[in-house]
Amino acid sequence: MNPITNVSFDDTAVAFSSKSDAELYKMYLLFKSMNSNSFVKLGGTLLNTAINLHLPVNFIIKPTIFNHFCGGETIEESERAIKELSKYNIGTILDYSVEGEGNDKSFDATRDELLRAIEKAHGNKNIPFAVFKITGLIDIKLLEKVQKRQELSVNERAAYERGRDRVNEICKRCYQRDVRVFIDAEESWIQDTIDNLTYEMMELYNKEKANIYNTYQLYRHDRLDVLQRDHENALKNGYYLGAKLVRGAYMEKERKRAQQEGYPSPINPTKEASDKLFDDALRFCVENIDRISFCNGTHNEASCYLLIELMDKYDIAPNDPRVYFAQLYGMSDNLSYNLAHAGYNVAKYVPYGPVKEVMPYLLRRANENTAIAGQSSREFQLIRSEMERRKKKR
Repeated sequence: MNPITNVSFDDTAVAFSSKSDAELYKMYLLFKSMNSNSFVKLGGTLLNTAINLHLPVNFIIKPTIFNHFCGGETIEESERAIKELSKYNIGTILDYSVEGEGNDKSFDATRDELLRAIEKAHGNKNIPFAVFKITGLIDIKLLEKVQKRQELSVNERAAYERGRDRVNEICKRCYQRDVRVFIDAEESWIQDTIDNLTYEMMELYNKEKANIYNTYQLYRHDRLDVLQRDHENALKNGYYLGAKLVRGAYMEKERKRAQQEGYPSPINPTKEASDKLFDDALRFCVENIDRISFCNGTHNEASCYLLIELMDKYDIAPNDPRVYFAQLYGMSDNLSYNLAHAGYNVAKYVPYGPVKEVMPYLLRRANENTAIAGQSSREFQLIRSEMERRKKKR
């Protein structure tokens, strides 16, 4: 137990309090499998092949990896996860994780689904945030052209404006329904365009408080500077800044593209540098809490302990609505449940969507658990410890 915070992320009794013995054993088998790189790679290849061949694989995927990392195929199916998390004072962030087809029909369908999720969140204390990706609403090629300041054709300009209208419709609905929304960060070659759209929405809808949140990937070496600049601009233009802090999700892709195209990598040279930048960003947000609402989106235990200590130092109550902790559904329950148990604001990202369409997300989760040094092993060891604790207690 951390002597300063009185919160222990090793307390498995709290971490797995929602799991029956059978559910815990199922988790044990899942994370044991994900400890094997070769198993994950082979399994991913086989699943992709089966899906491409239209083989019936839902009966294998849905009760295993899908049910562990996703709320359901629809908002209605996700109700079970929402209610279960709420019993332990953990909020749900409904994350429609279907990757669109890049046309207006697909973009409109995504917008409509996001609006349904916002209506679900309206007046529901168990769903504190909505979330979306700009690339679910606007063609990625257009975002890149805008960032490069390339001239758009008449049709491209019209398509971009339709996309911007979708973004505005979602943010406006969030403002009207009093639902806060995260706009997710994406690849660096479209992030400036995403940022500018987000600032536009903030200036419209963050006048009274932070309703719209931008996302800062602190594995990029320039993001703390950007966060500080955004704070200055928010002060200058009379709105509140919403910030979701994460380490990042596209590291290998970013480095590979930088190498191929011959520009300096935007990624920090070491994990230690990313960790320092992330923690410095936490300090900055806490020090400017009067005008910044933020979410500590991390599975890193040290950063969670740091924020707890900072909140104590600056006399910020654990349940202050301007500060949230967030983790992914099915991961790092030792953080989420112990933080919520201690009275902190916590939410889980709960992806949902048809099994086939959510497969890219699921395969990324499995690969991340094997790629992040010690992540899968840490989860596995905690589960095993809890199984042993329960066995001794009998």
